[in-house]
Amino acid sequence: MADENQTGEAPAPEAGDPALEAAKAQAAEYLEGWQRARADFTNYKRRVEKEQVEANQTAAARVITRFLDVADDLDRALSDLAALTPAGAQPDAAALAKWAQGVSLIKRKLQNQLEQENVERIPAEGQAFDPNWHEAVTHEDSDSHAAGQVIGVVRQGYRMGDRVLRPALVRVAR
Repeated sequence: MADENQTGEAPAPEAGDPALEAAKAQAAEYLEGWQRARADFTNYKRRVEKEQVEANQTAAARVITRFLDVADDLDRALSDLAALTPAGAQPDAAALAKWAQGVSLIKRKLQNQLEQENVERIPAEGQAFDPNWHEAVTHEDSDSHAAGQVIGVVRQGYRMGDRVLRPALVRVAR
């Protein structure tokens, strides 16, 4: 007990003690390793976040590129409509019918693009109201519909598989 001081604690190691120097070296090595691992993890997190952003942008660009043709077709249709009505003149009915048929083809092209992306309309008209698929905008009295049945669609809803992209806005019978 000659090495213990009066408080009962072991004496402090001396500055030249080899055990103390070895412990300090080991502590410094552990600290350096921990700091390196922390920096590596931070760099990893940044790289993963950057890769996720790039993957999202690539996927979005792939889908949007497919819809650019539809946008171009609509631009051409609107230009053609302007050409059909020079200086406020009335266009002839045959030309307007042909123009409307072209717009109908553009709509079908858009529907095909949506189908290729597995996007489909949510059935609503005449269906029982389902809050998972529909959003009620009005509740109306109706003699020809059962209570809770969808009377009409205000805005069409869309889904991709079981995921609702946009609920159908509907009028519901009371």
